[in-house]
Amino acid sequence: MAKTIGILGSTGSIGTQALEVIRELNSRPETAVNPHYAVKVLTCGANRELLLSQALEFGPEVLCTGREEDARWLRTELTAARERGESIPRDMRVLYGDEGLVQAAATKTDITLTAIVGMRGLRPTLSAIAAGNDIALANKETLVAGGNIVMRAARDKGVRILPVDSEHSAVFQCLESSFASGRNAVEKLILTASGGPFRGYSRAQLEAVRPAEALNHPTWKMGGKITVDCATMMNKGLEVIEAAHLFGLPPERIEVRVHPQSIVHSMVEFIDGSVVAQLGNPDMKVPIQLALTWPFRARSETKRLDLAEIGQLTFEKPRADVFPCLTLAYRALSKGGLLPAVLNGANEAAVELFLKDRLGFTGIPAVIEAAMNAFPSEEFAGAVAAYEEKTSSGLRAVLAADNWAREFVRRSVICQ
Repeated sequence: MAKTIGILGSTGSIGTQALEVIRELNSRPETAVNPHYAVKVLTCGANRELLLSQALEFGPEVLCTGREEDARWLRTELTAARERGESIPRDMRVLYGDEGLVQAAATKTDITLTAIVGMRGLRPTLSAIAAGNDIALANKETLVAGGNIVMRAARDKGVRILPVDSEHSAVFQCLESSFASGRNAVEKLILTASGGPFRGYSRAQLEAVRPAEALNHPTWKMGGKITVDCATMMNKGLEVIEAAHLFGLPPERIEVRVHPQSIVHSMVEFIDGSVVAQLGNPDMKVPIQLALTWPFRARSETKRLDLAEIGQLTFEKPRADVFPCLTLAYRALSKGGLLPAVLNGANEAAVELFLKDRLGFTGIPAVIEAAMNAFPSEEFAGAVAAYEEKTSSGLRAVLAADNWAREFVRRSVICQ
């Protein structure tokens, strides 16, 4: 029996690698844990040509693109393909826009991979959970901003959330492979970070950083927003908040260590002093495949790890004085409420302005901190209560805080 999969963000880095994984699994069913993996949903933002190519290969039931004109173009191209004799399902739906994305996510599948970058992934993720789909989570902003409501929705529906980020996948594997009796045996989590392209820089050197430099990550190939987040270490801060929701631990029991080789993806320290680590060459297809095949492992053709070839593994503490975004994320997590949503929204707006060369690199943490300090807690008191109580109005509260933070950053930069 086929395992059905939806991919939200199929034309991005994670989405295209997920389709590579599915292609490989289907090409060697004798080594896979399911005889076939069927793609039912594919969505994109603007890359309609790639989405069309994916649709012709995988034949999903539902497509979604960001713009109405792209949806019209896709329908025309699919009709032409049918007339050429290609096997295209006649009932394939083509949707568009944010509401179309929410509808696409509601398609019933065994698992939905959420690989949309940013807050735009929150509503579709909740929609997929409401449909009863397990979630392969590659969208950390979903839990950063809306962790309370997302985790409650998953519990209420009996839905599993399987992490795709290499660090959280590593923690998940360490916990699952341990004979420890529950989370009470865990002392702390240790998330690793490559250190990004500016490891070793001084604050003065960071003042001169331009977008092209920030986009040159030494280890991973990712989209612009995530790559800049890695350069500021905000990505690791978001992952700390995500880990707190996924694994139910407070901030003081989640540590970050800079590990430039990117071989140890994360570690778990237990109460007896034992530390269990997950290692592997940096290749996102490994955690993607694990999420899609869980609770089983399938053979992969990824390059095998040769520790003798690597020679040494090094670790160091992050430099909070030079990369303050990590500290801001810990502060948001500790304060709770809507402050993580403010942190996330301010960061997305700041990174967008940095990539347009309208804000300096060190201006990113400065404007995020300013937004967090200026957030009118009293004005949002009712919204905070709704979010913390996980009521149905919690989503509106998150979106309101996110919008407030984005507007604050934009106004702040314009006034500079």
